[in-house]
Amino acid sequence: MAASVCRAGSTVGRALVKVRSPTLLSLRRGHASVSYAQSLLGVPDTQLTTLENGFRVASEETGHATCTVGLWINCGSRFETEKNNGTGFFLEHMAFKGTRKHPQSALEKEVESMGAHLNAYTSREHTAYFMKTLSKDMPKAVELLSEVVQSATLNESDLEHQRGVVLRELEEVEGSLQDVCLDLLHATAFQGTPLGHSVLGPSENARSLTCQDLMEYINIHYKAPRMVLAAAGGVNHSELVGLAKQHFSSMSFEYEGDTVPVLSPCRFTGSEIRVRDDALPLAHVAIAVEGASASSADIITLMVANAIIGNYHITYGGGKNLSSRLARFAVEKGLCHSFQAFHTSYSDTGLLGIYFVTDKHHIEDMMHYAQNQWMNLCTTVTDSDVARAKNLLKANLVGQLDGTTPLCEDIGKQILTYGRRIPLAEWDSRIDSVTPKMVRDICTKYIYDKCPAVAAIGPVEQLPDYNRMRSAMYWLRL
Repeated sequence: MAASVCRAGSTVGRALVKVRSPTLLSLRRGHASVSYAQSLLGVPDTQLTTLENGFRVASEETGHATCTVGLWINCGSRFETEKNNGTGFFLEHMAFKGTRKHPQSALEKEVESMGAHLNAYTSREHTAYFMKTLSKDMPKAVELLSEVVQSATLNESDLEHQRGVVLRELEEVEGSLQDVCLDLLHATAFQGTPLGHSVLGPSENARSLTCQDLMEYINIHYKAPRMVLAAAGGVNHSELVGLAKQHFSSMSFEYEGDTVPVLSPCRFTGSEIRVRDDALPLAHVAIAVEGASASSADIITLMVANAIIGNYHITYGGGKNLSSRLARFAVEKGLCHSFQAFHTSYSDTGLLGIYFVTDKHHIEDMMHYAQNQWMNLCTTVTDSDVARAKNLLKANLVGQLDGTTPLCEDIGKQILTYGRRIPLAEWDSRIDSVTPKMVRDICTKYIYDKCPAVAAIGPVEQLPDYNRMRSAMYWLRL
């Protein structure tokens, strides 16, 4: 197994909910066939322990020869101000530049000798540092992760070097029009609030951030109760707890003065932002309404609704036989190159939307059919639509069983969000409980006659006027 020290980068625009096609009827483990029901019942329990300082340790033992272990931290760009926006992302770049015990070269050699992969990412509400390695090397992995988080060396020379790297990455992200479009969507939907900030921050901040800014960010946000040490694969929970006590029991849980960070409410604003560039070959457009928070009871129903809309890419086979109505329209009428329904959830709000890529001649038609599908969800969704969507979601559910890294990430995020990891059988039960009437009622609550947020970039002259898009958010019938 090749070793590497790398970064996953930010999760800008990567929160789109992807629905896999056909229903997964069985899983293959070796030569044995495991049914869907057996796969749910065979999932081991997630064990959770909280240390005296509030630091949480969670793990799931699957018996793999490898494991993924990582730190998930409740902080991200939403906790930043306009002045220091991008600090968390910058700090992620500095994380692997050495610790007080291991200079950068020594840290890289340690990871190399283990045949491990050390990685990190930053999102709007979470930061993660994690390592995939052989199970026998888990103690060393926990030790290195604790050093990266608690004793990273922040010096001016490394800072100046990484400043150039961050600025180049900002330029590269500008070339990813999906990321740009979804950042613009957040900027207009949550304008005037921290959730409107991008994860990477503006280039002006990248040029001006100092070591002192990074240290202040660590001192304010890297507190024991806001962290989860998660592990999945060939791990022993008791051993993991012992390692956590050894390396994290001294981590502070107190805040100085009045520095306790409190999330400010993020209001949703129906609005639009257009960046017209006729030199671009395709238009990237996103339309969204305010969705449910991660802890809302409505989230499963909205996931079913999104699965009904589905996703499409011009390379897909199937044509007129695709199950998604919008995908069939896309094929028959040549509406777009791709589209995807998404629901991005945060601690107290969310974005429920559709993102599509099309040429300049089909923007208006694609927007019309996309909004038409929203109206169908509110009024005419059928039993067969819901049954198909449930099967797609269940296929995704058992897909979480593939690999220790997705498992570890799921554990870390759920402990931060819910305080526990919701068992797959419970998710399955919630999906089963969704009815067509629930889909119609919940979609009416979130979509019908609501002001959308719209972001568009590229040759977008033919994008309808905002008032026309707003008027398509309801149907008048005699």
